[in-house]
Amino acid sequence: MDYKYIEQLLERYWNSQTTLEEEAILKAFFCQDDIPASLLPYKPLFTYAKAEEENVLGDDFDARMEALIGEPVTVKAKVVTLRQRMMPLFKAAAVVAIILTLGNASQMAFNEEGDEMPAAVAVTPKVHNGPSVAMGDSVKMDTLKKTVAVSAILK
Repeated sequence: MDYKYIEQLLERYWNSQTTLEEEAILKAFFCQDDIPASLLPYKPLFTYAKAEEENVLGDDFDARMEALIGEPVTVKAKVVTLRQRMMPLFKAAAVVAIILTLGNASQMAFNEEGDEMPAAVAVTPKVHNGPSVAMGDSVKMDTLKKTVAVSAILK
């Protein structure tokens, strides 16, 4: 058999040039059982709509779904207080405070450990002779021994 007309219709179908009647002809042709092997790959494209028409939901679908779901569950609204809203901020502030406290404590520990010098590295103490902001000009501070020597106040 010659299927040249069907092939021409397919070519027009791919170019979007077919009418509704020509598409109906293609659907009717591909719903047949006797289709040549060369046109067989196109069969699912045209028979899909007919196969889906058979899978329509019945009239009792809503009743069956409601029976499966059961009684509706009432949802209770939860009241959120200001304290509950602010709790993440309180937690973040606590974490920052802990980190700052630990950092300060570790810095103090490192500063205290750095004061002790081994006997092999005996160095003469350095005296800061420059002006001091906290104690005024008349105070000299020994940085290694952490002692303060008051210079002559009256000059």
